[in-house]
Amino acid sequence: MKARLPKGYGGGPNNIQQLARQAQKLQDDMEAASAELETKEYTANAGGGAVSVTVTGKMELTKVDISPDVVDPEDVEMLSDLVMAAANEALRAASKEKEDKMESISGGLNIPGMF
Repeated sequence: MKARLPKGYGGGPNNIQQLARQAQKLQDDMEAASAELETKEYTANAGGGAVSVTVTGKMELTKVDISPDVVDPEDVEMLSDLVMAAANEALRAASKEKEDKMESISGGLNIPGMF
């Protein structure tokens, strides 16, 4: 005797087509969200605003503002640290927003290669 699934719980062609449509919609939504996020800019500061860095959602550095007050030829290392700290914070913000947006679209489903 064969076991039968209740009506509507089968692996028939209709369910496979529906699943394929849902997967395509999910992929389209994720691509649209990714394109939108790539156009955004994220700015972070370090040293109490002495250094400001802006990156895009594509993780590209687009702007670095340095206050003349922190430019000390005797302490270039501190300036480098401030620039690095601000850049890393801006990149983290961009990455976090992308991760949150993709998770909200996928419902937490982790699909390799989707984003």
